[in-house]
Amino acid sequence: MKKVNILDARNNLSKLVAAASAGEDIVIANRGKPVARLVSVADDAPTNTAGSAAAWLVSNPVPRQASRSTAALEQQIASEREGWE
Repeated sequence: MKKVNILDARNNLSKLVAAASAGEDIVIANRGKPVARLVSVADDAPTNTAGSAAAWLVSNPVPRQASRSTAALEQQIASEREGWE
């Protein structure tokens, strides 16, 4: 982990970004107090591929259709609306 102050970070941003993309963890400090961390996005970002979407769908299946008919749902909505008045 590399610690730099804000002024050095501003003056050497491109070098720090290159170091972070190479896997180095950069901490930016303000008056010696750490305030931000610069890390590679590849370390934190989920991969957006068809395989990962398919795997997510397997672990989170689509809910089954409602077991009530449309007429039954409309009946319930109508009775609840009557209760509003």
